[in-house]
Amino acid sequence: MPAAPAKAPAGTLYRGREGMWSWVAHRVTGVLIFFFLLVHVLDTALVRVSPESYNDVIGTYKNPIMGLGEAGLVAAIVFHAFNGVRIILVDFWAKGPKYQKVMLWVVVGLFVVTMAGFLPRHLMHVFGGE
Repeated sequence: MPAAPAKAPAGTLYRGREGMWSWVAHRVTGVLIFFFLLVHVLDTALVRVSPESYNDVIGTYKNPIMGLGEAGLVAAIVFHAFNGVRIILVDFWAKGPKYQKVMLWVVVGLFVVTMAGFLPRHLMHVFGGE
């Protein structure tokens, strides 16, 4: 009879709770913001090479798909900023680890309120309702 697989001690396996998902979301939003900044620096640098090319590139950004991308960028920045403050509190506030789950839900609430204020106006602008 084969031996039963060794069982890991309780508490050592991460099971996908709120802390893990906020960790993943923080890294994903950070990478997305980094790539936006890279593209932004590159397309802005075009103005020194060729102002006409710069205008052409900027012109390609004026469409609904890019407008939705801008909304995604704002969402990434808002979540990353609020969650970053939560991470600072968890790391440097003595009671931070105790309240990390509550603070994550505060982050989610602030994110929803912020995006609810931003999205209607932005989407009206993107889709011509303004």
